[in-house]
Amino acid sequence: MKKILFMVSSMNIGGVEKSLLSLLSVIPKEKYDITLLLLEKKGGFLEHIPEWIKVEEATWFKSVKPIITQSPQQTIRNYYNDREYTKIPAFICSYFISKKLKDRYIYYKQIFRGIPKEINAYDVAIAYQGPTETIDYYVANKISAKKKISWIHFDVSKHQINQRMYNKLQKSFDKVFVVSKEAKKHLIEKVPESKKKVEVFQNIISTELISKLSKEDIEFDDDFYGTKIVTVGRLSKEKGQDIAIKVLSKLRENGCNARWYCVGAGIDKKEYEILIEKYDLKNDFILLGSKHNPYPYISNADIYVQTSRHEGFCLTLAEARCLNKPIVTTNFIGAYEQLTDGYDGLIVNFDEEELYEKIKYLIENKNERERLTTNLVKNYVDTTSEGMKLINYIS
Repeated sequence: MKKILFMVSSMNIGGVEKSLLSLLSVIPKEKYDITLLLLEKKGGFLEHIPEWIKVEEATWFKSVKPIITQSPQQTIRNYYNDREYTKIPAFICSYFISKKLKDRYIYYKQIFRGIPKEINAYDVAIAYQGPTETIDYYVANKISAKKKISWIHFDVSKHQINQRMYNKLQKSFDKVFVVSKEAKKHLIEKVPESKKKVEVFQNIISTELISKLSKEDIEFDDDFYGTKIVTVGRLSKEKGQDIAIKVLSKLRENGCNARWYCVGAGIDKKEYEILIEKYDLKNDFILLGSKHNPYPYISNADIYVQTSRHEGFCLTLAEARCLNKPIVTTNFIGAYEQLTDGYDGLIVNFDEEELYEKIKYLIENKNERERLTTNLVKNYVDTTSEGMKLINYIS
């Protein structure tokens, strides 16, 4: 039985974590001994991890997290206050050299100097949440495995990465999986070292399962008879809910009886609540919070809108396709791989006016919504066979 390690930061409710659960669901448990290593053992998806998978927490992360998240000055103060004086010169030296050379690998080498190597050896170790410096560095340098995989879920042309660090890290990985063709192209442009080992691995999506889950009974503003718009995603700038609030304000000003519902939680919730108040949309732009099962909300929507500034693939867009919802989406990478503009969805620039015009057009044209839905039905979405790429590689 082969031993496989997956490593992610946590099991918060999000696209990466959901894609991991979907991938684990197609791996035969009788053939593989799987360990899931979390930087922090927390998150709404923890309870959804299959029982046969061992879940462990990286206890060392508590000592590393402050250094990564706080300013270097604060780290030096902490060393001084804790009387760890001998650590200060090496830390200062590594920080300034890495900054001068624009190479964070030097900095991380110093941070991880006292972190021991993982005592267990694996057949395959997977840094699943790439590009994430802490996870990628740990798998590359502290894990013993016959094969190592880096799994990239984001568009590296938009996601800030340290190029020199990742060129060095890629030398430690035998395979790099990315979630879309465009993401692959941008990765090679940014990290040339990955060219010979990169392959597209689409997120695991099952229309049959999503359709089944979408039938769960929910209370969803049943007394509102206008147009229901739904967006699913983390509340953060990259997901673009800020522009959605402005678009809804314009729709309401121009006579559209519409409400916009956002499924998800995140660091920008407070900022969005202030923006909602500013545009007097407290009753019409609804933050529903995280949901383990967002599919009933998508299923009961009239229009699904994806407002992301950037994505690697966008799992939530794929899920809306599975449920045959009329879709308006911004043109992040992966959007054109999933939809044909004007045929089974509408793709626009990340622009307030363009989003407003297309959404208003769909609100006012029921026949157009029905046409998009009809065309979506023709393109059945199921990528469960993608799991064989991993199984074939690790066999």
